[in-house]
Amino acid sequence: MCTHHFESMRGLELTHSQHSQNEETRKLQITGGSTYVISLPKKWVTQNGLEKGSSLLIRQEENGALAVLPPEIGKTEKNEEAVIKVSPEDSSEALIRKTVSVYLLGYNIIHIRTKDQKEVSSTQRNAIKTFARNMLVGTEIVTDTSKDLTLQVLLSYPELSVPSALRRMTIITASMHKDAIAALKNIDYQLASDVRATDYEVNRFHLYIIRQLKMAIQNPRIITEIGLQKPNDCLGYRLITKMVERTADHATNIAKNVLLLKNKLSNDFLSALQEMNEVALFTFETAIESLFKRDFGLAESVIAKANKISNLEKKVLTTLKETDIAEIANIRLVIESVRRIAEYAMDIAEIVLNMTAESIIG
Repeated sequence: MCTHHFESMRGLELTHSQHSQNEETRKLQITGGSTYVISLPKKWVTQNGLEKGSSLLIRQEENGALAVLPPEIGKTEKNEEAVIKVSPEDSSEALIRKTVSVYLLGYNIIHIRTKDQKEVSSTQRNAIKTFARNMLVGTEIVTDTSKDLTLQVLLSYPELSVPSALRRMTIITASMHKDAIAALKNIDYQLASDVRATDYEVNRFHLYIIRQLKMAIQNPRIITEIGLQKPNDCLGYRLITKMVERTADHATNIAKNVLLLKNKLSNDFLSALQEMNEVALFTFETAIESLFKRDFGLAESVIAKANKISNLEKKVLTTLKETDIAEIANIRLVIESVRRIAEYAMDIAEIVLNMTAESIIG
């Protein structure tokens, strides 16, 4: 087995065809008949405090280049601490928005303090603590005093990868949708309320994934650590994650409209809506599966299937002739939400086609 050693100038890949003030050419040599070696610039070795026997990280980049990294750069770069300065006049909503912004930037420790060393109000502290517990995955409250509220993100990349978080998000969303339709069939207000309450679970995974993707864009070396294959995946996953979140919103919208209905709906309507709903949910789940399998053909089949949703919608609308006029508006919104789920499935499938286009090139 041959061992290949290449070099970089503090993390910048060197190639023989590009030369700048930080690049130079070195010749590949062979020793022992099977080991390929290349010498490292003495200045670079000295600057990084390396010596004989030091460990180096060798990473193959997406473009085929090899990067040689000293230990401190080879470690995952993490943002450490950030301080959010607040004033008594800041509303709880404004403070939550500031906290979300800092969380998404990738900081692991977030201090919330007043600008003048006065106390953070109990209303402000309680709002942040409730939000952190419910919405920020992997975050704990480690300090809670009148002058300092500190949040710490304890979850590391391998513990919950982006694909794993998205899969959980998708499972919850599909379950919400099924429960929303079941609540509609039986005019079950309690089940509809449960669907609305579950939406925060999807939102918390949504924020977590955005945080991971933002950090990966800032530091491409963690791409594989968050569970993706290449930098271009970040954009695809960012768009798809938003569409899954929107799909959950439409399940919530169905539940909201159920709460406004007074009478059970006709069997003809429910039967036609069930047929439309099965197509919408099938295409949504299949589109996500095509992403995880990176399957161009499966994504293509989603688009063909979802294109049938328009005709199914027309079929549902023909069953509304004898529906109470006072409930028509809410029922139409339910139908629209089911259609939008299928449309998001098509959007997801189209993104997967773009992400996997290389697989169809001969």
